[in-house]
Amino acid sequence: ALVYELYSMVKAARAPRSILAKLKIVASTYPFYGQVTLTSGRSFQQVLTPGAAIVERSLLDRLNLKAGERIKVGDHLLTIADIVIQEPDRPITFYSLGPRVFITLKDLEALNLVKKGSRIWHGYLIKVLDQKNLDRVFTELKAQASDGDQVATYRTARSRIKRFFANSPFFLGLIGIFTLLLAGIGIQSTLSAFLRENEKSIAIMRTLGATNRFVTMHFLIISLLLGLMGGLIGLGGSFAVQKTLLALFSGLLPENITLTFTVAAIIKGLMLALMVVSVFTLLPLYRIKALKPSTIFRKEQVKFKKDRFYYISGTAVLIFLLLMTLWILEDKVTGAYFVLGIVLLIVITAVITNGVLYGLKKASITHLALRQAFKGLFRPGNATRSIIVTLSASLSVIFSIYLIERNLDASYIQSYPPEAPNLFFLDIQPEQKIDFVQTLGMPAEYYPIVRAGILSINGEKIDRKKERRRKSDNLARTFNLTYRDYLLKDEEMRKGKRLFRDDIEGVQVSVLDTVQKIRPMRIGDRITFRIQGIPLQATISSIRTRTKESIRPYFYFVFPPHVLKDAPQTIFTALKVEKEKIAHLQNKIVGRFPNVSVIDITETVRVFAKVLRKFSRIIRFFMSFSIIAGILIVISSLLATRFARIREAVYFKILGARAAFIRSVFTLENLLIGLLSAAIALMLSQIGSLIISKTILDMNYKPFWGAGLLMAGAIIVLVCLVGLISSITILKKRPVTFLQEQTDE
Repeated sequence: ALVYELYSMVKAARAPRSILAKLKIVASTYPFYGQVTLTSGRSFQQVLTPGAAIVERSLLDRLNLKAGERIKVGDHLLTIADIVIQEPDRPITFYSLGPRVFITLKDLEALNLVKKGSRIWHGYLIKVLDQKNLDRVFTELKAQASDGDQVATYRTARSRIKRFFANSPFFLGLIGIFTLLLAGIGIQSTLSAFLRENEKSIAIMRTLGATNRFVTMHFLIISLLLGLMGGLIGLGGSFAVQKTLLALFSGLLPENITLTFTVAAIIKGLMLALMVVSVFTLLPLYRIKALKPSTIFRKEQVKFKKDRFYYISGTAVLIFLLLMTLWILEDKVTGAYFVLGIVLLIVITAVITNGVLYGLKKASITHLALRQAFKGLFRPGNATRSIIVTLSASLSVIFSIYLIERNLDASYIQSYPPEAPNLFFLDIQPEQKIDFVQTLGMPAEYYPIVRAGILSINGEKIDRKKERRRKSDNLARTFNLTYRDYLLKDEEMRKGKRLFRDDIEGVQVSVLDTVQKIRPMRIGDRITFRIQGIPLQATISSIRTRTKESIRPYFYFVFPPHVLKDAPQTIFTALKVEKEKIAHLQNKIVGRFPNVSVIDITETVRVFAKVLRKFSRIIRFFMSFSIIAGILIVISSLLATRFARIREAVYFKILGARAAFIRSVFTLENLLIGLLSAAIALMLSQIGSLIISKTILDMNYKPFWGAGLLMAGAIIVLVCLVGLISSITILKKRPVTFLQEQTDE
């Protein structure tokens, strides 16, 4: 079955409205596997007949049409027969220049859109009846395919749905591992504080004959039971989260998708919870053996030395983290880099935290309440360090995501240059140029475009698989070549005095320096292009650069006019049009030249911004669990050190302090924790966002201090509220009651 895909303008037959749409022209046997789901529930083959079109809902919304009305595509009028919900080979679309329109192959000629130089993707869908022959047929077709063609089976194809459901668990897995690591740190610090609170109880158990193994197993079982309970609670919460996912991914997932739970996933989640608890309780439980029966008579707390097991447990955590990452991500290289990255983040956060706390410990404070709050940070059993590290690490990631999103928005959406063109006209045929210029009626610069791929550089063949794995631009894609003998207004020579030289024989080409970021090139290098199946070798004669980044036409490769003027080509132009005149001009051009595609960049930017913000919401939603982990550590630390805090509050009251003073001490302590966490997170996020923006995204960076400080302030308020609410029962404890309880003991 032959399939064509191309962009073209679609016009409402009864009104002067038009939009750019992505056409999919298919044979009557399409699809071989899966099915195209329609809103009417009818068969796709039954509905898609000559003269009919099946469209996406967004096309109807944007053209203000409904099923049964007619649209004009190219030179042909089609009736909207139904609305597509899902198609098997393109179920997920994050970003598209236009909505989908299905047309039968029998109407292709009537459309009059397939012309020399038109941008069209076409391919054959082949169904091998005998599955035993599939690999043989695939191998033979692969061997016969030209360099730019792609041959794949359902086993090897990297479709959008496969990429989405491969990348989504990968991405969510990264967040999950990061959150689990923070939770593990919380488990370790909280259990350590809990065991310190119960030192005398453990010592009594040892006095009564309990062995070290018995005591350790006792607390291990308690930890595992709590871990199992936490896992079950988390499992219950996941049902609620699952419903939220559909709302979060709306517009990115097919409309009729359903989410289900599997027994394997449930077991995997519970196993992961128990493993995290087991690994991160190793060190606190090991230290139980240092508690002797004589601890009953000691007032000071037992000090633990960093012996060999301390470093063994740290290594065990790293190994567990690496194995867990590889288990979830199934990508060894990325998994290793991820583990290295989060370990580095936590180490940096821990080093900064230790340095700050060391400075605070040495600080001399005269204000009584503030001095007591500072001392409270170093209260025996307090998990101050773990709280700050956990909150700072998670907040730095969330702050970074927000700052990068703001910079993307500022660089590519809000800062659209006022003088830059906003209307682009593609696929103008050479024979249409004179008529097009007259119809347009506005001055514009026209650029010839010749589509080509790169076969080799200096005789070295392009490794297309390797190139396509690049995160940024690559040499395996199709390029737009052009021809001229002058520089554009925003270009200048970087190497060479002029575009083409007299001392180079044969075909010459001028290269934009942007290509050098993909692969180093210099004057004299030879590039072999493939134009319409014909190889063309050219020698680099000069290297150009752009004087400023702007949304203006530019080309990587420029040839002398005599080389490409007879090659199959189309013409492209762009101009600045007042917003209120865009629709009129677009309809005017589409009515006269149905094959010309008109791209309204203002609409494209709007759609891009919508997708960007949706992804940001998804990221922030899942990263919020890391903040929850940090807040829970704050609460658990308060509960684990409850006795010490009550005793402290009672002593304050006995010495004549009022409840307001005690409340202010605890509030200032939580304020310091929130302030330190937010400050460290803000500093790390600014540095990380700057590095990512400059090195990976290649864009200017703005710190957005106002938004950053606002987020930091919100976190400080949240930590203070959590600490204050958790301290209410402590503040209500009466000294007499507390002293009686101690006397009874």
